[in-house]
Amino acid sequence: MNNSRWLQPLQQQTETMLSQAIAQWQVLPHAVFAQAPQANSWSANECLQHLNSYGDFYLPAIEKAMQQHSTPSTHPFKAGWLGGWFTRMMQTNPTGQPAKKMKAPKQHVPVALPPSHEVIARFIDQQEQLLQLLQQAETSNLSRIKVPISIAPMKKLQLGDVLAFLVAHNHRHVQQAHRALQAASALQG
Repeated sequence: MNNSRWLQPLQQQTETMLSQAIAQWQVLPHAVFAQAPQANSWSANECLQHLNSYGDFYLPAIEKAMQQHSTPSTHPFKAGWLGGWFTRMMQTNPTGQPAKKMKAPKQHVPVALPPSHEVIARFIDQQEQLLQLLQQAETSNLSRIKVPISIAPMKKLQLGDVLAFLVAHNHRHVQQAHRALQAASALQG
């Protein structure tokens, strides 16, 4: 699959999540955004903190890998078996529910509730940065450029797989944040 066909849906999903954060979430009060729907579940604030933690790892790693290897793409991209598996694990069903529940790695679990406007602003900044990287990736070799993964930094996956995983992971937790906000609105109202 050529780069544009692989990256275009990732760009569209990222733009949709970015638009939602800008248009809907920035105007919500902290009390709503930080309200957990039930005990032992994350609030929208915590969902975005989790995503910001992943962004803190992956965005610089992707940028560094792309800068170090500027070889243009000459072959169509094909997802690797491990990268494809990670991405499929993150995907949600049509109702936005995760196919499989998972426990977040300890280093990516939120431990506090900072002001929601700060968490949302950081998420917006990261989604804008991700969009820039996705655009730059159109002329990159998605197969040859390797990016470390957060759970085992010595292991590296193809750039195309890491981008697909990151967007699927973002989408999964944006859907979770949306459900948390629906529950918080019901409780408030």
